[in-house]
Amino acid sequence: MAALGSKLAQLQSKACEATRMVAKHGGSYHKTLMEKNKHYVVDPPTIEKCRELSKQLFYTRLASLPGRYESFWKELDGAKLLWKNRSNLKVEDAGVAAMFGIELYAWFCLGEIAGRGFTVTGYHV
Repeated sequence: MAALGSKLAQLQSKACEATRMVAKHGGSYHKTLMEKNKHYVVDPPTIEKCRELSKQLFYTRLASLPGRYESFWKELDGAKLLWKNRSNLKVEDAGVAAMFGIELYAWFCLGEIAGRGFTVTGYHV
């Protein structure tokens, strides 16, 4: 139990140190970040403008779905063609096919984690 208390004290100390660091440098970081990216800021930055931009982003992404859908099926057809002609497969082609499979698996895992509320085990602590 003493080891747990020691770890907790270390964690608390590091959290306090991080808080002090943010308090000391956070303002200048924010100012620098905003100065570098001021061309992205809509003037005046109002709530109404934020809502409008949010809707634009949502519907722009929604409008991009047919193109993404088409690209997905083209990639899948390419993978099927590679599988069909696997006897003529080069190492590079096998690598691309493997990466495609790994990507699909990773998206599946990410979806599962998101479905559980972004927890790895499914239990909230």
